[in-house]
Parts: sequence; structure tokens; C-alpha cells
Amino acid sequence: MPQVKPLAFLGDSLARLREFPEDAKKEAGVQLHKVQQGLEPSVWKPLPTIGPGVREIRIREETGAFRVVYVANRQDKVFVLHAFQKKTQATAKRDLDLASLRFRSI
Repeated sequence: MPQVKPLAFLGDSLARLREFPEDAKKEAGVQLHKVQQGLEPSVWKPLPTIGPGVREIRIREETGAFRVVYVANRQDKVFVLHAFQKKTQATAKRDLDLASLRFRSI
């Protein structure tokens, strides 16, 4: 059985994730658990502009689009950099900047 990497939530990412609607929160948990096991989430996209190995889990449900930005290729942890609801087609610059700042802190 593969080793499960612990999650490390940076900044307010855990608090923000807990604000997701119930369905989105459950889906985020399922997908993060996959990442912890070394698997790929069901729907994801690389975010190389933030840093090498940074990805976002993409969750869509009836109340909108939600994102969990993480990096799993570091040491023995999965670092969750940011979690947010996406309001527009393009990801808001402040969300990308925040994830980038937290990435640099590790």
C-alpha cells in the first residue's frame, strides 16, 4: 500500500476550504486524499506560473466552480497553497498571487 503523505495547509487555505458548500467540500476531500496517495485528482490543471509541480484541483457543482491549489512534489507532504471559489472565467490575479506567495514560503 502506498504511503499516505500528510496535508499541510498554508495560510487560511483550510479555513477557506471549510467555507465551501458541503458537496464541494466532500469532493475536495476525496481528491486531496487521492493526491496524498500519490494518485492524480480526477480533474486538475497544472499551474506552472505559480511554481514547478503546482496544480489545481477543479471542482464544479451547482453553486459554482471551486479550486484547491496544491504542490505534492515536495519532501513528504502535500502542501495546500490556496482554496477558493472561482467567480469568473479567468482565475483572479489576487488568488494566483496568494498561491504564489505561499509557494515561495516553502
